[in-house]
Amino acid sequence: MKRRTFLTNIAAGSAATLVAAPAIAQSQPTVKWRMATSWPKSLDTIYGSAVAMCQRIGELTEGKFEVMPFAGGEIVGATQVFDATKNKTVECSHTLTSFFTGKNPAYAFDGGIAFGTNARQQNAWYYYGGGKALIQELFGKENMVSFPCGNTGVQMGGWYRKEIKTVEDLQGLKMRIAGLGGRILSKLGAVPQQIAPGDIYPSLERGTIDAAEWIGPYDDEKLGFNKVAKYYYTPGWWEGSAQITTLTNKEAFDALPPQFKAAFETAATEQNLMMLANYDTKNPEALRRLLAAGVELRAFPQPVMEAVYKATLETFAELAASNPDFKKIYEPWKTFLNESNSWMRVADFRLDTFRFSAPKWP
Repeated sequence: MKRRTFLTNIAAGSAATLVAAPAIAQSQPTVKWRMATSWPKSLDTIYGSAVAMCQRIGELTEGKFEVMPFAGGEIVGATQVFDATKNKTVECSHTLTSFFTGKNPAYAFDGGIAFGTNARQQNAWYYYGGGKALIQELFGKENMVSFPCGNTGVQMGGWYRKEIKTVEDLQGLKMRIAGLGGRILSKLGAVPQQIAPGDIYPSLERGTIDAAEWIGPYDDEKLGFNKVAKYYYTPGWWEGSAQITTLTNKEAFDALPPQFKAAFETAATEQNLMMLANYDTKNPEALRRLLAAGVELRAFPQPVMEAVYKATLETFAELAASNPDFKKIYEPWKTFLNESNSWMRVADFRLDTFRFSAPKWP
């Protein structure tokens, strides 16, 4: 009898749980948000990642929390999503916060900084190295809560209508470049241009600019840059890690039920992994296609790399001296990066240096 009573109680408890689960979901309010992105719909990698994130939020909340993504220009322009989120024109956005270093250069630590962390190091710094608290404090001043939601990995050095053989070739070069990379290049005579993604191709085609950086082979091929510029340079030293961020309006985020907040952060964190995997899969194939089509791959000469590195250190020292937000993050960030580099030189660098120069697997 005791055994029968026990099994009966278990069955009753299971039934109660099955009844309670939908009841809990039904008790949640229905919330609808709009996500303004900085990307055209043609980019199935980065815009597609925003779509996947929104779909995942819906799945995790059984459709109760609906976030609708919009391409750049559908609600606000690609570079206007920051202000739109801050002012609650939209509840959230999907962007590269390095676009907004003109507002505050400290945002570069979130998006990607010249000669800084790679994607693995960025995650380590953000999640376990003290970066999260610093970044949340930074965007909190603008009435926003931020979440990493993707990474392109190290980017390419861009498309050029002429070869870059010496440092002098940077003099007067009109280049579309986002973030602090443009400020650094200006020290060497270049003329940086901040141009929205959809306007890069026509600007390069018309000769309004001489060069443009975007992301990497797959997305660059999608936007057709190889049709209007012959030389493709590596590496994108200004973004060894381009972290994509979803910014949320703080009042809107704070008003969410705890389960919806958790779903939003979970979906963002998933895409922080998935986007990088997607790029690492698609870029090799795209690069082969570009080279087969006649693109000339070039590496920046060593003197150019040394010059921009020197200019980078000078720029960061100036920013730390003039901007308290930049200095507050820069000092602990430098300590973390130096420690991380010391480990990666021991392990990853040694292995990668050998295997990248070794013969192909038979």
